Amino acid sequence: MLQRIELVLLPEEATHEQEFKNKIAKQLRISEKDIRDFRLVKRSIDARSKQVKFRLFFDVALQEELPILEKEVRTLQDVRNKKPVLVIGAGPAGLFASIQLIELGYKPILIERGKDVRQRRRDLALISKLGEVNPNSNYCFGEGGAGTYSDGKLYTRSDKRGNVKRALATFVQFGATNDITIDAHPHIGTNKLPGIVTAMREAIEACGGEVHFNTLLMSIKITDQQVQGITVTPSEGGMDYSIDGKSIILATGHSARDVFQTSTSSKYFNRSERFCPRRSH
Repeated sequence: MLQRIELVLLPEEATHEQEFKNKIAKQLRISEKDIRDFRLVKRSIDARSKQVKFRLFFDVALQEELPILEKEVRTLQDVRNKKPVLVIGAGPAGLFASIQLIELGYKPILIERGKDVRQRRRDLALISKLGEVNPNSNYCFGEGGAGTYSDGKLYTRSDKRGNVKRALATFVQFGATNDITIDAHPHIGTNKLPGIVTAMREAIEACGGEVHFNTLLMSIKITDQQVQGITVTPSEGGMDYSIDGKSIILATGHSARDVFQTSTSSKYFNRSERFCPRRSH
């Protein structure tokens, strides 16, 4: 017999995992020996009153063992010689899109105007210490997107925007702790998130995908209403060059207003001709 129960515990009680079985037995009014198996499935903090409490939800098996939870692991493949798909932006949307493309047998070519997480940290230090802002590498732009250095919170109020559990499982696959699949308000933390973002990018590259940092999207080449590729330019100076591809995913985030304005106002957009100044944070 399987059932789900809730325990409401004080913070000091919630840390004594060896006592969980005893508390579950007391709540069910049974002996500990009658509990065959149990598993913590959800954890939240109730701070609505002066006394903070933990709410823990357990699946409990009294006769049979709980079913084994299979870890959801993304199966990646070699896509070096597969059809390319251009992905603009290396934030969460761009990274997850690239990984899913690899799962589906496409080669992602990831374009990011900012720097990788390690080099990006130096630009953030310049903002704090000297007030110098790199317009393409700051809190908004760069590998991992705005959330990389903004605490790494992972919760949403909507369950209709995709498979949230699979997204969390992907973070676990690339280095996050399994706690994020249990906590009601999962949180990775700025100290850990850069390493996870790096692991995701390295997996993309290992499978044959490409990642172009310090690369600005300048225009999309369209012929007979069919995308043919893009023109990009190095954000730190250099000559424009073209990248071929008949499919594009715009994963630019909320701060790339120049891309939004130009792409919605013209079928053939050219950012150098229709530039909208950015505000850096």
